[in-house]
Amino acid sequence: MTDLILSLDVTDRSEALRIAAAVAPEADAIKVGYPLVLAAGLGIAHDLAELGLPLIADFKVADIPNTNTLICEQVFAAGFSAVIAQGFPGPDSVLACVDAARAAGGECYVVAEMSHPGARTFFSEGVPERLCAIVAETGADGIIAPATRPERVRALREQVGTKKILSPGIGAQGGDPAAIAALVDGMIVGRSIYGAEDPAAAARAYAPYRR
Repeated sequence: MTDLILSLDVTDRSEALRIAAAVAPEADAIKVGYPLVLAAGLGIAHDLAELGLPLIADFKVADIPNTNTLICEQVFAAGFSAVIAQGFPGPDSVLACVDAARAAGGECYVVAEMSHPGARTFFSEGVPERLCAIVAETGADGIIAPATRPERVRALREQVGTKKILSPGIGAQGGDPAAIAALVDGMIVGRSIYGAEDPAAAARAYAPYRR
């Protein structure tokens, strides 16, 4: 099954809860990043958890191992089910996130390649493949790979095998669900759902791609 993951990048607590409640019956998980947490506080996770969906903390954790551990412990204590980390600080930093996730019964995903055009500046020339190797080395649960470049997702699938791939960039960034759904485990969709006049209806439009 290809999950639909709502990327809830709004900055108003009430609006976030309204949209999440409307979309929850159509979604499989909710991803929360800095915009909402900085505006509403980490406690927003407790409120969202009442909807019964897994919560992914998209903090792209990227620091030394000890700091990563402290960040991830706070993430999971707040009620998140998974955390997203950057791999470029190295395997020991990623392992700190993985260990914190395991201690809490959660998951850790590593950014292998980002979805915006500028990502090619550094996420290129074998770097995503090296990041996938860190995923294998540390036992992370999977990678983040761009729906805007399905050919790259296919290449990275060869690197990670059966580990999960969650894919952002669908909708507002131009990623096509028809081209990406069969290649990934989760489609991450933000603005085209939360910015819609009817977010629930916008989320339902992705139902044909959820197998």
